[in-house]
This record gives sequence, C-alpha cells and structure tokens, in this order.
Amino acid sequence: MSLSPLATQHCQPRKGAEHALDSNTIQGYLKDLPGWAVTADGKAIVKDFPFKDFHHTLGFINAVGFMANQEDHHPDLEAGYGHCHILWSTHDVGGLSLNDLICAARVEALLDR
Repeated sequence: MSLSPLATQHCQPRKGAEHALDSNTIQGYLKDLPGWAVTADGKAIVKDFPFKDFHHTLGFINAVGFMANQEDHHPDLEAGYGHCHILWSTHDVGGLSLNDLICAARVEALLDR
C-alpha cells in the first residue's frame, strides 16, 4: 500500500468555520483512506480497527496516542477486546478540518509499518 500524501503532512492550528471542509472535499480525501466514513451528522470521520486480541489493540492505541500528541490533535477512542473505534473531528471548526484527514492518514501509515 502506498503512503497517502496526507500522511506526510502535519496538523496546523485551525479555528473557526472557515477551516471546516465541505462534503465534496471530504469525499475526495476519503478515496485515499479506505474504510473511513463520515458520521451521519457530517461532523466527524470514523473507522473501527480489528485486532486479534487486547494486547494488539492496546499497542495500537498507544501508537495513535503518541502520534496524536505529536500533532496536538486528539481523537475520540473507544476500545474493547480485539478492536478500536476512532473518531476524528475538529471541535474548533465545528466539523471536519484538514487536521482530521491528516491524522486518519497517519493512523493508516502506522499500520503500514
């Protein structure tokens, strides 16, 4: 799998509605992010990641947390035995910003390694 160009970018401070992405732009980016979907309200992207056990799930969560801290952009995480559900949104723009897509791509890159 090739690395998405989004995964090479870094988050920038984004505040205000002018940084919210429209649905066409979001759908264009999602073509490079298989399995990610927009929530019903259009304000977040989500994906559930399956793992063979809790140990691997926890390792993934730690890797995502480390990356999120580096980017200063943090997801909502929900985990259980063998899976982790990730939701990205940018509260400061009231929806999705480029930061959410960058971080989703960086999560995918973690799994490619």
